[in-house]
Amino acid sequence: MIRVLLAEDMHMIRAALTALLRLESDIEVVAEVTRGDEIVPEALRVRPDVAVLDIDLPVVDGITAAATLRERLPSCRILVLTAMGQPGHVRRALATGIEAFLVKDAPGDRLAESIRRTAAGLRVLDAELVSSAMEYGESPLTPREATVLREAARGASAEEIASRLHLSPGTVRNYLTGAIAKTGARNKIDAIRIAEDVGWL
Repeated sequence: MIRVLLAEDMHMIRAALTALLRLESDIEVVAEVTRGDEIVPEALRVRPDVAVLDIDLPVVDGITAAATLRERLPSCRILVLTAMGQPGHVRRALATGIEAFLVKDAPGDRLAESIRRTAAGLRVLDAELVSSAMEYGESPLTPREATVLREAARGASAEEIASRLHLSPGTVRNYLTGAIAKTGARNKIDAIRIAEDVGWL
C-alpha cells in the first residue's frame, strides 16, 4: 500500500483528489493539509511514501515545502501539482530534486500512475513542461529586482516599495528599469506579466 500525504488548499479540489485516489486499491491517503507550513510536521507524524503537493499553497509554497521535506524526511518522495506549467517553477522543482511534476488538468488515471511511479523511485516529468523550462532558462532577474517587481505586481507605487524595502524611490525605479530590460518587456506591467507567466516571480 502506497501511503500518500495530500497538500491542497482548495477544499473541492482536495476532496476530488482524495476521492479519486480512494478508488485505487494500492493507494491510501493518510493525511491532508491545506497550508505549506503544515506539510513537514504532518509528514513526520504519518511518514507517507509520497507527498502530493500543490505548488501554490498559503504561508509556504509547495516547492519550498518540498525542499524542507526532502531534508527532514528523505524517504518520502515528492510529486508537485500545478495548475500552470510555469517554466520557472519547473526549474525550481527540478533543482530541488523533486521526482514528479504534474499539471492538474492531467487525466485522473495519470495521477494515480504518477504516484506509483514516484513511489517506485522513477521520475515523472511532463515532457512539454521540461522543454519549456529549458527554453526559458534561469531567471535573469536579481533577487532585488524580483522583489521590487513582485511588490509592483501587488499594486505598490515606487514610493511605497521604497518605504517597505528601505530604499530610495530612485533606486526602486532603477530596479524596475533593469527588470523591464532583462525580461524584454515594453513597460512595468509587461515585465510583471512576462515574469509571472514563466514563473520568475
